[in-house]
Amino acid sequence: MPSVPTTSLDLTAPEVVADPYPFFAEERARHGVAWHEASGMYLTFAHATVGAVQRDRRLGRLWRDKEPLDYLEPFNLLHRNQMMENEPPEHARLRRPVASAFSRGHVERLRPRVRELAAGLLAEVDPAGFDVVGEYAEPLPVLVIAELLGVPAVHAPELRDWSQAIVRMYEAAPSEAVVDAAVRAATDFAALVRDLVTHRRAHPGDDLVTDLVATELTEDEVVAAVVLLLNAGHEASVNVFGNGLVSMLQRGLRPGPDVPACVEEMLRFDSALQLFERTATEDVEVGDVVVEKGQKIAALLGAANRDPAVFKDPDDFDVARAANPHLAFGVGVHFCLGAPLARMELAESVAALWGRFPDLALAGEPVSRGTFVLRGYHSVPVEGSLG
Repeated sequence: MPSVPTTSLDLTAPEVVADPYPFFAEERARHGVAWHEASGMYLTFAHATVGAVQRDRRLGRLWRDKEPLDYLEPFNLLHRNQMMENEPPEHARLRRPVASAFSRGHVERLRPRVRELAAGLLAEVDPAGFDVVGEYAEPLPVLVIAELLGVPAVHAPELRDWSQAIVRMYEAAPSEAVVDAAVRAATDFAALVRDLVTHRRAHPGDDLVTDLVATELTEDEVVAAVVLLLNAGHEASVNVFGNGLVSMLQRGLRPGPDVPACVEEMLRFDSALQLFERTATEDVEVGDVVVEKGQKIAALLGAANRDPAVFKDPDDFDVARAANPHLAFGVGVHFCLGAPLARMELAESVAALWGRFPDLALAGEPVSRGTFVLRGYHSVPVEGSLG
């Protein structure tokens, strides 16, 4: 390998997991992209290089089944058939039916329902002290995405547990216990969706599963799409909400009159998804390096979103930030399909929370999930008097 910039940044180190941004800043000051021997891939630290990785079609999402194949088949089945793990033309074939369903107004139709669900959840919490993640941020998007898809609300707790078990596999070097839990979750999740698909074929409804079973997608592809939407449809919202809320409360901030602008800053300031991999299908120049065919390169979204070359005072949380070209939802063909739903849901949930508790404050130390790739909190204790 020719001489290239290198980094020894330990993405599993507790201090990096707790707060990666000072480490990103140090790396970014030295290089926009560098070889990371520990993971066997390049890491990108600048907004320009992260954006280049996401836009260049020669850098693709190329799924490879995890081994041992027989044991991990339930997990692999849900990923090899996902739009997120495939490139055009297969990506377009898998994405088109879902995008078409979203374009028919499902998301905006849900806005009044989101407000209703948010108000109902907030009416049940104890103002003297409650866990805003466990009692509000987690159940709300699970209920919303389940309703959008047509999954009975009674399964909401299972959906959250299954999703968390599956996404832990995306971290570096998952333990045997994490792998076992992911296989069980993938098996149970797929079984529930297959039952729902069978039911919707016989009894169509006004939901996304009904739309999907009427397309050319195979049953395995429908199952993978539904699981992806259920996972991505609430994982991002929960973690963006929790991360942004903690950042605001630690600084004594409140949303301004432009709640959507505040939501964009929540997305930028402490990204829920930190790392997204690509594989070079041919030699590709990124920044000052050439990524050779077959090599991997990772877009570090959180690093891009704190780049001072793009964002004024990037380490400040500005609830009214005007220019905010963050990359939290990605760019290019893999731009997050659920971005409109996430933005609507976050705006409604933020407005509802502060509308009910205008003096909301932390009531204890937030408990982190302790993961790097997907940043978030297990619990965030808060208190506040009714507005």
